[in-house]
This record gives sequence, C-alpha cells and structure tokens, in this order.
Amino acid sequence: MKKKKNQTSVMNRYLLIGLSVFCIFMMLLSSFSDKVGGPFKVVANVTVIPLQQGINQIGGWMGDMKDNFQTLKQVRAENTKLQKQVDSLITENNNLQQERYELQRLQELYQLDKNYADYKKTAAHVIGKDSGNWFSTFTIDKGSKDGIAADMNVMAGSGLVGIVTEVGPTWAKVRSIIDDSSNVSAMVLSTSDRCIVSGDLSLMSDNQIRFGQMENNDNTVSVGDQIVTSYISDKYLQGILIGYVSEVTVDSNNLTRSGYITPAVDFKNLQEVLVITTTKADLVGSNQSE
Repeated sequence: MKKKKNQTSVMNRYLLIGLSVFCIFMMLLSSFSDKVGGPFKVVANVTVIPLQQGINQIGGWMGDMKDNFQTLKQVRAENTKLQKQVDSLITENNNLQQERYELQRLQELYQLDKNYADYKKTAAHVIGKDSGNWFSTFTIDKGSKDGIAADMNVMAGSGLVGIVTEVGPTWAKVRSIIDDSSNVSAMVLSTSDRCIVSGDLSLMSDNQIRFGQMENNDNTVSVGDQIVTSYISDKYLQGILIGYVSEVTVDSNNLTRSGYITPAVDFKNLQEVLVITTTKADLVGSNQSE
C-alpha cells in the first residue's frame, strides 16, 4: 500500500515538472515567434497565440465577474436600505391609521358626552372580555377607586352599551344589552310606546336586538324610529339611545307588537366607553329628597 502511494507521488512530481517545462517552452517560443519565421512561427500560431487569446478571454471574463460581483453587492446594499425605508414607512402608516381610528372613536365619545351633558361621566378602556366575537360581557380599567359602582350605565358609539354588574378597586365588569340575560325597559322616542328590549347573541350575526311587549294601539311605529331607555326602568337612566327600529309586526294575540332593533353601538369593536357615574337609584333618591 505504501509502495503504491509512493509511485503515485512520483508520477505527480513528474507531471508537474513536465507542465513547468512546457510552460517555459511556450514562453520562450512566444518571445521568439515575432523574430523568427519558419516552423517556429507556425507552431506559435497554432499553440501559443490561441493559448494567449484563451487566457485573455478568461482574464476578461474574470474581470467582468468581479465587476458584476461588486455591482451585486451594491444592489444588495441598496435593496437592504430600501427595505428598511419601506418597513419604516409601513410602520409609520400603521401608526397613523391607528391614531386616525383612535381619534374617530374619541370624537364619537366626545359627541356622546355632549349629547348627554346632564349626566356626569368618566371614560374607561376595555381591558378584557369573555370568549366569543361579541362584547356581551367585558371588563374596564376603572373601579371603586375611580367612583365606579354597580348599576352604573355604560355608553359608547352613539348610545347605550350596558350596565356595571361587578366592581373591584381598579376594574369593573359590564353586561351589555346584547347579552342573553339582559332585559331593558325601553320606549319609542316619537310615540312613548313602551317595550322590553331583550338580548340575544344568536341575532348579532345580523346585527339585531329583539324587542317585544309593545302595546298594539293607534300609534304608528315605523322602521328607523329611535328606541331609548324608558323613564320607568329601575336601573337604566331615561332617554339613552338603544337603537333604531328595523322591523315591527303585530303579534298573533293582536294585543302587542314586537320586532327588531339595529343597535346604536358596534358590539364587535369596543375599546373605550363612558360610564355615567350616577345610578338610577341615586337619581331617584336625590329627587325624592328634594
């Protein structure tokens, strides 16, 4: 095995020596090819000159490759720089969009505050909700330390959201009017016909709330009429907008009417709310004391 390895090494050595001699011979032949003629020049034309041309082509190709490599590096550097600029612009655009949406929500709350200026209110952020797509029950970041108490009415968008059901020092839970357990005493603003607005999450895919127990009388209730909280409600303050009549029908007993309401609040997207810091009980008590 060792003998075979030595033979291979010797052959490689001879091959290297042979190539070196050939290169030297070609160099000498190239030097004398312009000065002498005859066979030497023919041999040079056949061997050396094509070899030189090939080497020149290889050199040119390698130079082009180097230039292309430098250009590729520059393009990659510029692409990285442009990508960073694009990422920065996307982030800036997202921030501007978020600020625009936040401004729009705050403007709605400001307008809502003006519409119900008779009630003292405090703003709060939604910080949690139960599972599901709808804000049927959720948690806000204000509690007893901020003057929040149970049975306080909660508003957002253009009207009523729900009522505070549980309070901690720095948080409070709210049950919205679309919750299955919610029932609100309401009335038609234009006619004062009273009804009961009942929560039903199964209707929210169509953005509807059900109402019923409205007297079937001569008063005309039409699609688009406003439904607000009733003055006889034991927990909800009077006159807060619930929504707009989308359908009304006479019940089979011919004594009452029922139908559906399009709510004034987007119960799929709630981020900020207004809490009225006076309960119905407080208001009734202060009126009685007077």
